[in-house]
Amino acid sequence: MLWQTFFSSLLLLSLLFGCNGDESLPEVTDSEEAPMDKREREALYSAIQGFVGDSWNGSALYPDPCGWTPIQGVSCDIYNDLWYVTDLSLGLIYENSLPCSSSLQIRPELFELKHLRSLSFFNCFISPMVIAKEELWTNFASNLESLEFRSNPGLIGELPETIGNLTKLKSLVVLENGFSGELPASICNLKRLKRLVFAGNSFAGMIPNCFKGLKELLILDLSRNSFSGTLPTSFGDLVSLLKLDLSNNLLEGNLLQELGFLKNLTLLDLRNNRFSGGLSKNIENIQSLTELVLSNNPMGEEDMVGTNWGKMSNLVVLDLSKMGLRGEIPTSLTNLKRLRFLGLNNNNLTGFVPSKKLEALPCLGALYINGNNLTGELRFSTKFYEKMGRRFKASKNPNLCQPLEMVMSESHKHLSPLGVKPCT
Repeated sequence: MLWQTFFSSLLLLSLLFGCNGDESLPEVTDSEEAPMDKREREALYSAIQGFVGDSWNGSALYPDPCGWTPIQGVSCDIYNDLWYVTDLSLGLIYENSLPCSSSLQIRPELFELKHLRSLSFFNCFISPMVIAKEELWTNFASNLESLEFRSNPGLIGELPETIGNLTKLKSLVVLENGFSGELPASICNLKRLKRLVFAGNSFAGMIPNCFKGLKELLILDLSRNSFSGTLPTSFGDLVSLLKLDLSNNLLEGNLLQELGFLKNLTLLDLRNNRFSGGLSKNIENIQSLTELVLSNNPMGEEDMVGTNWGKMSNLVVLDLSKMGLRGEIPTSLTNLKRLRFLGLNNNNLTGFVPSKKLEALPCLGALYINGNNLTGELRFSTKFYEKMGRRFKASKNPNLCQPLEMVMSESHKHLSPLGVKPCT
């Protein structure tokens, strides 16, 4: 047949002109169903054995890790007609994932997976281990787009500076590990980042002031660490940022005026820090905010009326508890028609409660005004109390009282807020 003659001619030409060989050409596995570079497979197997133990040899896989029985957590793609590993997730991410050994090691073969785009470790490192500051990480610089270390309490020491060489990264997640020391400024070399998470570690020191070039960053989460000092002014250059979470640290100083430049921000969480100096006037300019959480910061005797809350019409969550705020509850809060949660508890607020106006907020589902110096009668309806239940608290306001008819009514008595005395 013609096609057989054509194939034979091609084979003869390859033998005539390729007789010297070329050691740079990839070797393939024996299977025609899944042609995989042999060196790629060997590198993958060795890397996996470093994490799960030498007893694993991949013998149950047919014909190879990219074939009909793939490893859970390993994905492949075709380059030049051969399979290469593109995604590698280690640890018990899935029910049938390979569990990591207690004596695992990161072998050099891991860094030979030259087409790797995503690498993640979940609950793998239990025993104490420091990631070596090897230049091998730069082997991933041309392809790696996502790197994640999640729930690895054994990962201790500093994060390697060489992470900053992975300039193709779009996502860097270092969540709930044991890392400590200062955050390497080299992370600001990662200009393509869209997500940067360092939450739940033991990082300390000041946050490096180097974020000016991260124009594509959408999520920045540095919560639950021991960062101290003031906020870097370069945060104001994160023009695409949607979420900024710096909660549960030791940060101090005034709130940045530059935060007002973040016109796309939807979440700002600064709770449980040491910020002082009052509310930044520029916060009201972030009209995209849906969640603003500033609780448990010693802001001082700041008057809430000085902020035009009505400009922040997209707010859904507003938590200003435990901040030392004073003055009356501003009526501009009653313009927040999307508000679901309002926390004003444990401040020094005074004056009357604008009950009817607060009740008129159509979405309000939780209101906390307890622990202040508010006065007068609560004039919320029984329907309001039925809706709120225990999500309304007004106790520990010595001069606040509940209308006597509400307290005396047998049908409504159970709705009365706890800790509020009857008016006399």
